[in-house]
Amino acid sequence: MSNRDELVDCSDNSKGNGSPISAEDEKTDKRGAEETQDLKSVLVTSVLNLEELDVDLYRGTHHWVPRSQRLYGGQIVGQALVAAAKSVGDNLFAHSLHCYFVRAGDPKIPVLYQVDHIRDGQSFMVRSVRAIQHGQPILICQASFHKLQPSPLQHQFTMPVVPPPEGLLTVDQLIQLYLTNQPNVPEKLRQYLHKRLANEVPIEIKPIQPQLLFKPPAAEPRKLFWVRAQGHIGEGNMKLHCCVAAYVSDYTFLETALLPCTNYRAKFLASLDHSMWFHTTFRSDEWMLYECDSPWAANSRGLVQGRMWRRDGVLAVSCAQEGVFRVQPITETSRL
Repeated sequence: MSNRDELVDCSDNSKGNGSPISAEDEKTDKRGAEETQDLKSVLVTSVLNLEELDVDLYRGTHHWVPRSQRLYGGQIVGQALVAAAKSVGDNLFAHSLHCYFVRAGDPKIPVLYQVDHIRDGQSFMVRSVRAIQHGQPILICQASFHKLQPSPLQHQFTMPVVPPPEGLLTVDQLIQLYLTNQPNVPEKLRQYLHKRLANEVPIEIKPIQPQLLFKPPAAEPRKLFWVRAQGHIGEGNMKLHCCVAAYVSDYTFLETALLPCTNYRAKFLASLDHSMWFHTTFRSDEWMLYECDSPWAANSRGLVQGRMWRRDGVLAVSCAQEGVFRVQPITETSRL
């Protein structure tokens, strides 16, 4: 675990406290940016793109559907923030959001987003968004926006020291490597992994310490991975980068609480609420380190916390989520 008691002065954001970035890494990043300059992220062109139906009323029709066949919670949070951001001026930026998931989403029909203006102040504006399907809310979101106000009061925790993303494999590459190197993979597991590879995800993930795909050992409820949106988004639009970060933040987040319990599998898992705090500028189409841990789980619920770090060691986003778990013991015949 990173030292929670160690605070650093981050008044100079150009100096990082995480893994060092070599000149070769910087060259690789620049080449990658040039190569993807014309490849717009699918998160921008479809997944987070909303149709305006009326004043403060929007419709989302493009859904990425995970293996659960329910709407992905991160997409609903991201689209709700898109709708809220459209109602504030260009000089205001999201600094926090708090959401409750109240019903499972249906991927077969569009989602309506209704925005209510709660408060318009000189420095802060608050919006309430209801995501609606079948005439009922599936998510309720409160989002707050503010004007940037510099302050001499600045501090943050220290970013964990981890290997840079250039030397790590993506989740898809790890699965392909496993299937190649393990000729005796059980057929049920092989089919499951091929389905995962076929289910395209609009974000890239590189785990720091990948789990074993077959009979993983119990581990502390903590994981670290590099993450970024696929494709190019570009600089300057912090509203959009916050919306993409909201989308990314929910991916595999809740599963952190399951890491110590490898003798059980989740037969039902769902997010109850989701909160985020946006601390500073960042780019969601560049690698960020996502640090996730679960300080508590009991009573069929679990709490997870997350921190997204820029590569220069600056803490960009903090997240928290509670979820409900229904688990059952794993037998040798059912274990993947």
